[in-house]
Amino acid sequence: MSHGWKKPTINDVARLAGVSVATVSAVVNGTKVVSPHRTQKVREAMAALDYHADQNARFLRTGKSRVVGVIIPDLANPFYTQVVAAADDVASRAGYSFFLCNSNDDPALEQRHLDMLFSHRVAAVLLASCDSFAAYDRLIRRRFPLVFFDRVPTGFHGSSVETDNHLAAFQATRHLIELGHRSIAILAGSIQRSTHARRLEGFRQAMLESGLPVRDEYCGLSGLSVQAAYEFSLGLLASPRLPTAIFCTSNNLLLGCFRAVERVGLPCPENISIVGFDDFPWNEGFRPAITTVAQPTAAIGAKAMEMLLERIAAGSEGRVLEDQKIVLQPELRLRNSTAPPPNIPSPNELDVTQTAS
Repeated sequence: MSHGWKKPTINDVARLAGVSVATVSAVVNGTKVVSPHRTQKVREAMAALDYHADQNARFLRTGKSRVVGVIIPDLANPFYTQVVAAADDVASRAGYSFFLCNSNDDPALEQRHLDMLFSHRVAAVLLASCDSFAAYDRLIRRRFPLVFFDRVPTGFHGSSVETDNHLAAFQATRHLIELGHRSIAILAGSIQRSTHARRLEGFRQAMLESGLPVRDEYCGLSGLSVQAAYEFSLGLLASPRLPTAIFCTSNNLLLGCFRAVERVGLPCPENISIVGFDDFPWNEGFRPAITTVAQPTAAIGAKAMEMLLERIAAGSEGRVLEDQKIVLQPELRLRNSTAPPPNIPSPNELDVTQTAS
C-alpha cells in the first residue's frame, strides 16, 4: 500500500475552506465575484494544501487561456522591469499570469517569441516593439488581442499606451535653453525606435523655435548601449566646438555620457550640464544629482494590462472594441546636473545685479 504524497484536488480545497467547489472554481478562474472573506479562505486552503490549478486542463475544457504574453526589448533596463511589475499586479488581481519574453531588441528573436506564445495558446500579447508596423500586420488582421506599450510602431493605429515622448524632450531642451545654453547636444540612440525618434523630434522643435542650430556633430544616433554613448561622448568632448549641455534620451545613454564626462574630468554642471531620461533612485545618488525626465512607469504597465484584459473579455463575448491610444504625461524633475553655461550668471546672480543697480 502506497503512503506517498497525493496531489490535492479542488474538492480538497473546498472541504478545507468550507465552501463549495463552485466557489473555489470562481476564485481560481476569476469567473464570478466572490466576497473577500471567502476568497481569503480559499487562498489560505490552496496555500495549505499546495494546490495549483491545472491550466492546461482548464484550457482543454473551456478553450480559454488565462495566460498572456509580454515581450520587452531589454530585460536589464529597469524602466521595463518597473512597467512589467505594474502590469503583473493588474493581471494577478484578474486571475491571469503571463509569459515574460526578452527580445533583446532583435526582430527575429521577437518573432520567435511571438510564435512560441501562439503555440502555447496565450489569450493576448502585450508588446514593446522592436520592428516595423508590417511585422504585426497578420496579428491585427486576425484581430488577436494585442496592445503596444512604450514603443509603438510607426503607422500603427490600434491600442497602445505610451509617454508623450515629443513633449518630454521638448520640455527638457527648453529647460536648458532657458538656462542660457545655446550649444546643446543630444544622445538619441537609434531613431529606428519610435520612442527615440519622437524624442529627437521634440529636441529639434525646441531648438528651432528658439532659433538655435541643430548641428549634425552634436547628434548621437549610434545605438542604445552604454558603450556606444560613452564612445560618442568622448568624441564630442574632444571637439573644438564643445557643447555646454547634453540631453540623453535613455538611462543607458546617460550612464555612458557620465562615464565620458568623468573620464575627461569636465566639471558638471559648472562646465557642462546634463539631462537624463527615466528617473530611478540612483539619479539622486549621482554627484551631482541628475535632472531628468520621469515617465509614469506604473501607469504605463497598469493601463496597458487593463486595456489588454478588456480586449480579451470583449473577444470572448463577441464584442468589438474601438482601438484606444493612451498618451501619458512626463514630468521634468530638476536637480543639480543643470545650471547656466560658463560665463553666464545664474538667475540668482542676475537678481542680485539688478537689485544693486
